[in-house]
Amino acid sequence: MAVSTGILLLVLMLFVALLLKPVAEKFHIPFAGLLVVTGFIGSELIVGFGGDTGIRYDSFHDLILLVFLPLLIFEAAFKIDMDLLLKNGIVILFFAIPVMLLSTFAAAIMIYYGIGHPTGFPWIAALITGALLAATDPVAVLEVMRRLGVPERLCILLDGEALFNDATAIVTFSIFLYIAQHPLENITVTDASLRFLIVFFGGAIAGLFIGFSFLFLSRLLQDYIQQAIVTLIAAYASYLIAEQILHVSGVMSVLVAGMVLGKVIHHDFQDHERRHFVDDFWTFNVYVAESLMFLLMGVTVTVGMFTDNWLAMLIGIAAVLIARAVGIFGGAPLVSLLPNVEPVPKSYQRLIFLGGLRGAVTLALALALPFELEYWWTIQSIAFGVVLFTLFVQAPLISPVLKSENIST
Repeated sequence: MAVSTGILLLVLMLFVALLLKPVAEKFHIPFAGLLVVTGFIGSELIVGFGGDTGIRYDSFHDLILLVFLPLLIFEAAFKIDMDLLLKNGIVILFFAIPVMLLSTFAAAIMIYYGIGHPTGFPWIAALITGALLAATDPVAVLEVMRRLGVPERLCILLDGEALFNDATAIVTFSIFLYIAQHPLENITVTDASLRFLIVFFGGAIAGLFIGFSFLFLSRLLQDYIQQAIVTLIAAYASYLIAEQILHVSGVMSVLVAGMVLGKVIHHDFQDHERRHFVDDFWTFNVYVAESLMFLLMGVTVTVGMFTDNWLAMLIGIAAVLIARAVGIFGGAPLVSLLPNVEPVPKSYQRLIFLGGLRGAVTLALALALPFELEYWWTIQSIAFGVVLFTLFVQAPLISPVLKSENIST
């Protein structure tokens, strides 16, 4: 695809997203879901009339991984409430790392035996699927929760879990993907575990140094527009330096750099206009990234996915729900027993379970799957099925469940 054609396509997609936003708000339709449906219908009409969308794997692989993903991770880290995050850090990290890894393997086991095709869908395919489905995205439900006045602790548990388990899921996904692409290498469980620790914590250390480096630069540039530009450069620099030079987790590097800059910049700007400009700048960045990704998902979805892989989709949905239930309802009572940890009430557990939507990160990883994997289409179909389920079934349930639970500040 020519560069000019690609730019024109992105412009048209942004224009469509611009028109659909007020429609979604007026009719109380999930915006992401409306984007997916519009992309799907539009692409089917184009193909039906003998046209071609021009969208291919190599058209957006780098766009997803190198452009959109750092924006999504940095924005979430930059805007999170660090005081509440630290106060609930033990619970959040427990859900985001051990529970997330447990959910990954539990979902993988259920998907592997559910599909029951070791040749066409081997263990490594199930593990890749379990990893990319482990990343949660509660943004849509958090908006509803805050509007209905739920306690901030519940919001930070969902938000913080998503922030860290996205990083854990992406690192795990990358390791499994490497194993799948190098089948002749003898990689043991010990090798994979050691690699996980090096990549995960190596990325965190890299992000800490990069974050403080750009923090020093931000102190030299007091103008809030310059501050916003510094954060944008920091997001991409932390990702690319970690991934391309240090060969550690770019996502963890972005996450830590975003938290460092977010904590200090929010503290430095005391007046309303300056404090919110950088946040609004990042809201805009993520709006563009997510709009394009969900439209790309809709364009990529085909009728064949539902006719050929409907059973795999259902198996994936069931596996994700069961794995999430085991992780949350089994893990919450355990972490509540730890000293100096505020217990997680049953009502919180139910909402954390329901609020574990799959969204942008799952979508990004599914769209980034390489074509040389024979089972890429099955994995992508499962991922799309799970995302659609969370958008159109789980998300709408949040409001009535919240009212029935009667949780308020």
